[in-house]
Amino acid sequence: MLCDRLSLSERRACEIAGQHRSTQRHEPRVAADDEALRRRLRRLSASKPRWGYRRAHGHLLAEGWDINRKRVQRLWREEGLRVPQRKRKRRRLGVSTAAGAERLRATHPGHLWALDFQHDATTDGRELKFLNVVDEFTREALAVEVDRTIDADATVTVLERLAAERGAPENLRADNGPELTARVLREWCEAGSTATAYIDPGAPWQNAWVESLNARFRDEVLDIEEFANLAEARFLAADWQRDYNHERQKESGALTSSSSSSRTSGSHRSPACRTRTRRLA
Repeated sequence: MLCDRLSLSERRACEIAGQHRSTQRHEPRVAADDEALRRRLRRLSASKPRWGYRRAHGHLLAEGWDINRKRVQRLWREEGLRVPQRKRKRRRLGVSTAAGAERLRATHPGHLWALDFQHDATTDGRELKFLNVVDEFTREALAVEVDRTIDADATVTVLERLAAERGAPENLRADNGPELTARVLREWCEAGSTATAYIDPGAPWQNAWVESLNARFRDEVLDIEEFANLAEARFLAADWQRDYNHERQKESGALTSSSSSSRTSGSHRSPACRTRTRRLA
């Protein structure tokens, strides 16, 4: 390198590098099987891309090669062979079919349903999976389904039951979970003329109403109750759903009655009251 780049003589370059001139002129001896070994290493790397030189060396010894590990390491590097970095698996995202899905707001009952999953376990460590469905306009918990596992087919079964009771929703909001982006769910939406509105990955705030229900369900049930079995989890979930919807109706009714009474008291005041108010003013 010193000779090529700085145009130094061999004597001067060896003096600077502290290298004896005889080593500079030494020609390495190439083993007779060098080219065959290189070809074998290239084939191994192509057929076993997750192998490094250590596993390749062990495989060569098993094949009968008389070779040490350092030689395999040197040739492996000279051939530019290396274990490729693992690529992150691509996550399949749902395709929104609703117009203006990111700004979609419910305007009447049945206009927009939202779905999400929650997880817990029974006392024996077995998984519990909860499917929560909420009507974004009425805020009603339409379903709190519980099972050991809930796949796309089970999700469609729940939606079919709700659609038979209430009619199919116009829009469906969900995240990009595999159960909610599966073909069977997309086909069900197409058959019922239900548009889909998928939220962005890692943006649960875009599904705010069902996330609010999830937080309340976890605070009032999942973080408190210990489920002995699946039947108990189903009973407690159904009981909580009834209480949640009943309290929601009472709260909305109280707000409606209080607002209507305040409007009534302000607009239908008796003449005497209006006269007294003018005199005081």
